[in-house]
Amino acid sequence: MFDSDPSSKPISAKLPKAVIMMIEKSNLVMAIKTLAADENISMEAAKIRIDAYETGLKVKQQQKLSTIANKQGIPSQAISFDREPVADSSEHLIKDRVKTTPSEQNFKGLQDGVDSQFNDLGYKKPLLPYWAKRLLVIAIIMAGIFWILWRVFS
Repeated sequence: MFDSDPSSKPISAKLPKAVIMMIEKSNLVMAIKTLAADENISMEAAKIRIDAYETGLKVKQQQKLSTIANKQGIPSQAISFDREPVADSSEHLIKDRVKTTPSEQNFKGLQDGVDSQFNDLGYKKPLLPYWAKRLLVIAIIMAGIFWILWRVFS
C-alpha cells in the first residue's frame, strides 16, 4: 500500500559487506555505528540486526562442526558452544615438580625430543659448548697479545 512517511526506507535483511567484515573482526561498536549511519536507523535497531546476524553465523558454524564431527564419528554432544571448557585434570600436586607455563612446557618437550634423538644416534655432548671454546680461545689470544705488548713497551 501507500507509505505515509516517504523518509522511511524499507529495512533490508542483508547487512552491507563493510558491516559484515567489522562483525567478523569483532569490531561490534563500529559495526553498529556504521549500520545506524548508513541506513538511518537507531543504534538499538542496528544492534538487534547485528545480534541476529551473529546468532545466525554461530548457528551455521555449529552446524558445520556437527556435520564434520558426524563424518569423523565424533558424537555431537562432544562439540558444543554452550558448555564451559572442561578443566584439565592434571592439576594434581606432584612433589619435586615445578609448574611451568605452556610455552615453557612446549620448549621443554622440544628439548627432551632433541635429546632423545641425539641419544638414539649415540651422540655425546661435548664437555665445553662451542661458544665457550670460542670465548676461551679469544681470551688466550688477548692475554698473549697483552703479554707481548707489555714485554715490548716496558
